Amino acid sequence: MEQFVVSARKYRPQTFATVVGQASITGTLKNAITRKHLAHAYLFCGPRGVGKTTCARIFAKTINCLNPTAEMEACDQCESCRSFNEGRSYSIHELDAASNNSIEDIRQLIDHVRIPPQVGQYSVYIIDEVHMLSTAAFNAFLKTLEEPPAHAIFILATTEKHKILPTILSRCQIYDFNRIRVEDTVEYLKYIAGHENVTAEDAALHVIAQKADGAMRDALSIFDQVVSFCGNNLTYSQVIANLNVLDYDYYFKLTDAFIAHDYTQALLIFNDILSRGFEAQHFIAGLCTHFRDLLVCKDAKTAVLLEASESIRRQYVEQATKCEADFLFEALNLANRCDVGYKASGNPRLHAELCMLQIANIGNEKKNSDSNDLTEERSGSTTAQPGTYSAPVINKGVATARPATPSKPAPVAAPTLQIKNLLKNQPTAEAVTTQQVQPAIEQKEEQVNETNPFTQAELETAWTKFVAQLNNGKTRLQQAMQQGSPTLLEAYSVTFETNNTLYFNVLEEAKKDIVSFLKKALRNNSLSLSFTVASTDSPSKKTLLYKNSDKYAYLVEKNPALQTLKNALGLDF
Repeated sequence: MEQFVVSARKYRPQTFATVVGQASITGTLKNAITRKHLAHAYLFCGPRGVGKTTCARIFAKTINCLNPTAEMEACDQCESCRSFNEGRSYSIHELDAASNNSIEDIRQLIDHVRIPPQVGQYSVYIIDEVHMLSTAAFNAFLKTLEEPPAHAIFILATTEKHKILPTILSRCQIYDFNRIRVEDTVEYLKYIAGHENVTAEDAALHVIAQKADGAMRDALSIFDQVVSFCGNNLTYSQVIANLNVLDYDYYFKLTDAFIAHDYTQALLIFNDILSRGFEAQHFIAGLCTHFRDLLVCKDAKTAVLLEASESIRRQYVEQATKCEADFLFEALNLANRCDVGYKASGNPRLHAELCMLQIANIGNEKKNSDSNDLTEERSGSTTAQPGTYSAPVINKGVATARPATPSKPAPVAAPTLQIKNLLKNQPTAEAVTTQQVQPAIEQKEEQVNETNPFTQAELETAWTKFVAQLNNGKTRLQQAMQQGSPTLLEAYSVTFETNNTLYFNVLEEAKKDIVSFLKKALRNNSLSLSFTVASTDSPSKKTLLYKNSDKYAYLVEKNPALQTLKNALGLDF
């Protein structure tokens, strides 16, 4: 029986030309070999399965090839190439830093670097997962990495560049590998399927490529898995069943239900999805992606951003024509908020269902509003007949109802409509909090022309009334004004002393509103107000007690018997 070799090993690229999705990097490396501009240290970084170690091996093999081709590829015929292919090369060394990360391992490597290559021009050291080296190992490696022997070249590979010391990064040429595009992965899978005598639908290969998330090694592993399940004929339905991927049709049906405002059908489809064993949060994440794909398909310029097979692409373009852009914006926002708050929800299923109900209701509110406005316009233009109730007249935000004949009950629809319109124009809680400091009960601006005398008691009453009218959002202003009482001086001049600068600033910001209120309340337009900060030695400056000893001394001063009690019982503060 012939031994099975996984596709990730069997079809591992052996030349720069066969590397998938990294044309810029392979081109740069080939140019460096052609011009003989080889650095002593390279750092290959990027996601898993994108070809970092593969490119490092091809690069090491090529620079030691005795007869490279005109395209700067290894010849595979010379002794250096044959020894590398057969795994017996003493010029190319690989080290796994995940299991050899101590300072002793690096010291052994440094000793080995001094030995020149037996075949070829360079001794190449490929260190995989280099971010796993300890700090001491990195420090021991620094000097050798900066000034190695002329025959030594280091190629470091990592998936987590941010974990590598900056001193190491500064000594390397850094190459950032990209995630492999879905289209490139699909094309390579087609190439492998052709060599393995496997027939595959484009939609099936797209599912594999999307599941791999830009990693070619993952895509080849998934390919082997589905071939074991499906045989030599890969269909879309079999692949999604094997990989437990939710079918596109569910999202298309759901969107149709949302557009039709059919929340009942949407809930039934969601229940069917859960009954098939799919996780609700994965479904919500897929719904976000679906709305995003519909949005990019609204314009031919952005349609290229859709990564799907041609048949699926046609479905997206067709459904995108049925969806308004405003609907997709709002639906995407609601689905994203549901995804973010899913784990924090006490009832995850209800959380997801509420999201779908809100999406199904998009557009209904606007229709209801337009219908109500039309009804209001018609009812307002109708002349009231004798003996009937006429709708309220809205005048500057105040609703006043016309008298109705007592013998007939007043209809509810028209007043309710006007009340809804009034509520609709009310500011939100968020808007209220952003307003400047004002009394809770706004006074209509009017000029007070009187100079009515008033007493200290009347001043304090008006001051207290203003404080009482402040809402909960003005707590700091309330605290500042409740520190004491204002003082009436000559010529209707009022002063107020505060304990600290913070309260002084709060009072100064609200000064205009306070003065306006006091002038109206006391009927005196000549009133003026000023604030001062109490000095350190001022009697009104309170001494704050921080230590226990200070608190105890204060209490003893108030009640000397406390000292007698402490001594008698042997207590301690």
